[in-house]
Amino acid sequence: MKHFDLLQEYLSNLAVLNVKLHNIHWNVVGENFLKIHDFTEEAYDQLFEDYDAVAELLKTKDVMPLSTMAEYLEKASVKEVAPADFTMKESLEMMKEDMEIMRELATNIRNTADEEGDFETVAMFEDYVAYYSKNLWFIDAMLK
Repeated sequence: MKHFDLLQEYLSNLAVLNVKLHNIHWNVVGENFLKIHDFTEEAYDQLFEDYDAVAELLKTKDVMPLSTMAEYLEKASVKEVAPADFTMKESLEMMKEDMEIMRELATNIRNTADEEGDFETVAMFEDYVAYYSKNLWFIDAMLK
């Protein structure tokens, strides 16, 4: 099924994004440090739960989830960032770009799973789309 390959990309993105969010969390500096520090922690905690849930979803479909960093980096559409001091604006702009990628991919998975009759995946990914939409609203508000 086509959406299984998309799920592997999504899983890979979650792995890369988890590391990237930790990088931002540790290295954000300047005004509003604590807000971004806390916001990234909330995000990586949630996305780590999603990472486990998506891997388990693949297992329930008799699909072996990707499990190595090399596989994740090859498959991911979210890209790593080198460690540096990140301003609030830089941090939020990176998060916004990645959450837009994730929302678009989650929407694609939801719609493809629907076409393929996998309603369990549809239900899960409707929640993920809503999560990204809400967080993009938060980010846009903080960037104003």
